Amino acid sequence: MIRINLLPFRAARKKENIRKQLSIFGLSIFAMVILLIYGVYLLTSEVNRLKKVDKDLRNELAALEKVEKEIKKMENEIKEIEKKLNVIKELDSKKTGPVHLLDQLSMAIPKDKLWVISLNETGGMLKLKGVAMDNETVALFMNNLEKSSFFTNIELEGTKSRDLAKYRLSVADFSLNCRISAPKIKEN
Repeated sequence: MIRINLLPFRAARKKENIRKQLSIFGLSIFAMVILLIYGVYLLTSEVNRLKKVDKDLRNELAALEKVEKEIKKMENEIKEIEKKLNVIKELDSKKTGPVHLLDQLSMAIPKDKLWVISLNETGGMLKLKGVAMDNETVALFMNNLEKSSFFTNIELEGTKSRDLAKYRLSVADFSLNCRISAPKIKEN
């Protein structure tokens, strides 16, 4: 009988299979390491890109915040200027009122017969004190004031006669109150 020794062939085949399996395992690990390195590289580059985008956005935000501060500052300046313009318009509209009032008062005074000594305006009420040649002149003055659209509710507080011995005259001191109701002046 012939005997064939297959042991070295089986051992060689077994060694070859182990070598193949180790090679495949080694290549798998190598491929896995390469894939992990590539993944880390991709993630690192994405993180760096996002950091750059974040930095750019933060710089842009800082620039926009500066612009926003300037806009708020300009808005405040505009509000202040508008307030000042409104005050100027109000003052401009009111500056002619007293002039017209005094003009109407001077036109109501009978010439060389009545003199206004004092006038006080408080809260729309005008208090006049003066001297007239007689009581009829005071009445004429009150009628002239009533004709004017600037004066309403004219009330005589009182008159008092006194003699001026030096000039041989008798005069009437008077005091009256009236409400000022200045009509609106048309703007040009």
